[in-house]
Amino acid sequence: MNRRDPTEQRWRATLVGGAVVLGAVLCLLEALRRAVVDVEAAVDRVWTTGKRLAQNTQATHLLNATRARTAAVCDELRATSDLEEGT
Repeated sequence: MNRRDPTEQRWRATLVGGAVVLGAVLCLLEALRRAVVDVEAAVDRVWTTGKRLAQNTQATHLLNATRARTAAVCDELRATSDLEEGT
């Protein structure tokens, strides 16, 4: 039988070990990439919801201001109408 050189065996073991480590690192990096994609999608949904909420808040504020101004105009019209009817 032909025995291999111990130095060659160590080199082969080192290369195999390096390949195993490389495979493990690649798997971990892929898992991390997928997690980042999921987080990015979730952040995008939260951002979109926040923008919609801000738009609704602004619209509510504008509607309240419009309602108050409309009430003031109606009061003014009633007062003017009462004055015209009284003269």
